[in-house]
Amino acid sequence: MKLKNKRKWKIIQQYMLGWILAFVFLSIVRGEGTKELGSVQFDLWKSILVSLVGGAIFGTISGYAQILTEEHGHKKISIQRLLLLRSLYVVLFIITIISIAYLIFGNNHITYFQFAFEPGSFAIYLYILVTDICMSIFRQINLFLGGNNLWLLFRGKFYTPREEKRIFMFLDLQSSTQHAERLGHIKYSKLIQDCFNDLGVVLENEAEIYQYVGDEAVLTWKFKEGLENENCIEAYYHFKKVLEEKKEYYLRYYDCLPHFKAGLNAGVVTVTEVGKYKKEIAYHGDTINTAARIQAKCNEYNQELLISKHLKNLLKTTRFMVEELGDIELKGKENKELLYAVYQNN
Repeated sequence: MKLKNKRKWKIIQQYMLGWILAFVFLSIVRGEGTKELGSVQFDLWKSILVSLVGGAIFGTISGYAQILTEEHGHKKISIQRLLLLRSLYVVLFIITIISIAYLIFGNNHITYFQFAFEPGSFAIYLYILVTDICMSIFRQINLFLGGNNLWLLFRGKFYTPREEKRIFMFLDLQSSTQHAERLGHIKYSKLIQDCFNDLGVVLENEAEIYQYVGDEAVLTWKFKEGLENENCIEAYYHFKKVLEEKKEYYLRYYDCLPHFKAGLNAGVVTVTEVGKYKKEIAYHGDTINTAARIQAKCNEYNQELLISKHLKNLLKTTRFMVEELGDIELKGKENKELLYAVYQNN
């Protein structure tokens, strides 16, 4: 999965801010009313200035390392190994920083190793290592929650239920029962894992991955992001294209090309924080239920992508072909819903 430049820059900004705050905090703790035991001496304000510059540099490199990890290594290593690799990266980076500092501040009366292991230096190295591990853990938590929800959760935005206008897409793997029986549950789970790793491409269409439920995924957008450039429709075909580009891989390992069908709806939902010992950000409302019912009609009408009348009206004009299917009865709903099938233009 390749991240767009906008998302890359956002990750780098987060790491830059984190490292700047970490170094400024260290400067205040070590610089206010204390004296360094080593040969390099900084007063408080000079130390804070160095922290601003060093934090920006360290954060940029650290953020870029995280981007490379997410793009190339996220499917192959566990979080435990990921943290181990991050620790190795920090050690190598510290060695580089020490080498540069020795060239600038070192003198003939002190060797490189004496400079590197001056009194008080170990505490700084440990601080840098622990800070980087903590930031990586926070990044993993943020990925589990999705979007910018970790920050919003800290701010208490979800403590009280509130309304939002959102678009929802329900994606369902077709012929999942046959795949499970043919592959066995272990290999079938690996198939689902690969599919949902490839689903990460929808981030380029500003999608938030809300939930994974068995062989089904639920995506969501705020109105602005979902309607802009028809991201809510484009995301489906973007994902489909990735699966087709990896056709040889899926045929070789699973003897099939996975195909997903989707239903979309838009409207007002309630978002809130639920759970005491396992917290989750949950959306409630008829908009979500209708999106799920729309997706369930794909097989009945032999369509791969269906949308509601409300979403079609919000899109106004579209680059895609849209065919009206008529008023259709949806399970659990009293009133029929006017649905549209969506096709790509050849």
